[in-house]
Amino acid sequence: MATSFKSNDTNISEILKAIFDGRNQLPDFQRGWVWDDNRIKALIASISNSYPVGALMFLEYGGDTVRFKCRPFTGTNSSVKPDMLVLDGQQRLTSIFTAMFCRDAVPTRTDKNQPISRYYYLDIIKCLDNDADREEEAILSIREDKTVRSDFDRKIDLDLRTQEDEFKNHKFPLNIVYDLIACATWQNEYQAYHNYSPEILQRYAKFSTEVLHIIQTYKVPVITLDKATPKEAVCQVFENVNTGGVSLTVFELMTATYAAESETFELRKDWDKRSNEFIMKSALSGEATENAILSGVSATDFLTATTLYSRYKVKQAGGEAVSCKRKDVLKLSFNDYIQYADRISEGFLKAANFLKEQRIFSSRDLPYSTQLIPLSTLFALLGSKAQDGTVKNKIARWYWCGVLGEMYGGANETRYANDVTGVMAWIDDGGPEPETVTRAFFNPTRLLSLQTRLSAAYKGVMALILAAGAQDFISNSPMDFAVFLDENTDIHHIFPRAYCEGARIDRQKWNSIINKTPIFARTNRIIGGKSPSEYLIQMVKNKNVSSDQLEINIASHQIKGDFLHSNDFNNFFIYRAKSLLELIGKAMGRPIGGRDSEEVINVFGASL
Repeated sequence: MATSFKSNDTNISEILKAIFDGRNQLPDFQRGWVWDDNRIKALIASISNSYPVGALMFLEYGGDTVRFKCRPFTGTNSSVKPDMLVLDGQQRLTSIFTAMFCRDAVPTRTDKNQPISRYYYLDIIKCLDNDADREEEAILSIREDKTVRSDFDRKIDLDLRTQEDEFKNHKFPLNIVYDLIACATWQNEYQAYHNYSPEILQRYAKFSTEVLHIIQTYKVPVITLDKATPKEAVCQVFENVNTGGVSLTVFELMTATYAAESETFELRKDWDKRSNEFIMKSALSGEATENAILSGVSATDFLTATTLYSRYKVKQAGGEAVSCKRKDVLKLSFNDYIQYADRISEGFLKAANFLKEQRIFSSRDLPYSTQLIPLSTLFALLGSKAQDGTVKNKIARWYWCGVLGEMYGGANETRYANDVTGVMAWIDDGGPEPETVTRAFFNPTRLLSLQTRLSAAYKGVMALILAAGAQDFISNSPMDFAVFLDENTDIHHIFPRAYCEGARIDRQKWNSIINKTPIFARTNRIIGGKSPSEYLIQMVKNKNVSSDQLEINIASHQIKGDFLHSNDFNNFFIYRAKSLLELIGKAMGRPIGGRDSEEVINVFGASL
């Protein structure tokens, strides 16, 4: 659908009057930013010099396509319905309106972001001095008590507390500039105060012509979008023109939309409640809440999952294909949100429990936060059926193919929709494997390049090691959620870095995931920088663990103990690479191919 608009130059005085009357308002998604004092002065200087300050963009209010909750500008309390909503120009108009139209002090900030209140004045003499800098010298920012002070506020350098003080100091109050009657009154009384001196009359006439008239007749380009403009177009236009440099989120648009639907419902409050529940219920006992599995779920993620659920229900009823792109989320009706939001909340919480079962315990260890969106939607759609063993196995296989195949690293909205429909068909109708399962591929040489937990596959492999039953080397404790945090479990080198560097082992090998495993903090302190043979002997000698149990614990990490006792890094490396590939293949539901390829042999020195 094409968006129609019109453009024309409009006198700023007309716009300010419409703001005061409530005919021009802000959509509720506009943020309440405040320009700092210096920026306001620069804006005033530009207007007084007839310099351009940029175009404004309005949206006609009252269409059926877009309905937003709106609010008046700072400095007004109008309760009328607006004619126009300001999409671009909020800060410029707010600054002009509060500094040059309202009579109260202007709320602003210092360059150090400290809140202050200011009145703005024009120095009549400096405005007419061609050598004076308009912004720095002719425009004055005066504190709320209308004085300029020094010597720790003990000395008053300029006093403008009365109108006579303004006349005496030749300072024109900018907040009356668009009130022509007030301007005329101020002029007459100013001239009378100076006994109608010819010099004063001549100076003010020049000031009125060269400064005030320019401000009072100043025009700005205004682009007005038609009331039939679709919501997704409003969002895109806002992001393209927004001078604050911060993207408008879908959630902010939907907050304003739903507020217009219901006077009692606030999307932001609803989301805050759900978000807090997510964090509290998905955190491990004793864990900092910011590390909870669901702590990274955003409001837009939640809306996207709700849209997925809603659109799947439409498809089930014979409707159009499932989609959850931004334009689809913007079409999520208020009634659908109210109907489905609780189910999606349950889906996210069930997804968190599922991840814990997969030995993913915290947000820092979550391979892809984006994969939570289709995962939670699947749990919401399946309900209690998701607890069936065969169903859960299919969900797990799809999940691990997404992680280990590194399928969720880019733009994912299409994948979300395809995965939800594909997995549901696979589960409910015995359909083919979903695309993420069939297309997932893990190259054996990828093990060598998995060096840090920044990679989703790196985090995934570590979770598989835990899920395979890894026990701490000396405590015999399985690394499940009951002890994972209590023991400060982290990922450490099996052949320590200091040893590897001394033995001149290739860094790419010793720092890869093949030489890393989850270990309790206490155990890692014993390991230190020693060779494996040394730290294993010390563990038994110190009676930390029996030699037999130590072998069992080492093997639980997919490690052959003989290679540690003999400090045989090369054979250890090949054996563990093979073991990890077995875990990966099991999780993905098929053997890992290419293990005997020329590439693998060149990299590892043997087939895997």
